[in-house]
Amino acid sequence: MDIQIKRGLLDVCVLASIKYKDSYGYQIIKDMKPYMQISESTLYPILRRLEESTLLTVYSVEHNGRLRKYYHITDQGKTRLDEFANEWKEIMSVYTYITRENDEPDSG
Repeated sequence: MDIQIKRGLLDVCVLASIKYKDSYGYQIIKDMKPYMQISESTLYPILRRLEESTLLTVYSVEHNGRLRKYYHITDQGKTRLDEFANEWKEIMSVYTYITRENDEPDSG
């Protein structure tokens, strides 16, 4: 898969994983596991990039005597998910065109 496409998909998958509930790194990995494999070494740079792009915010909560970072999607992050959904419709249209069979245009 093209690296830029995969990068974009990973970004929106991470945003989707926190769309309805704030979460922390390990939980995000577990939530994404049925759909796509992601390692900690891949996830944390994505989270930093999304934070720098103001698509999510970070806050800490004490858990068992340690601070745990939680990630919260921003309104801008939710907008990015909506944009992706619209982009995906266009991608699926192109996919349908590319993979069509026995549908050659009339040559006149």
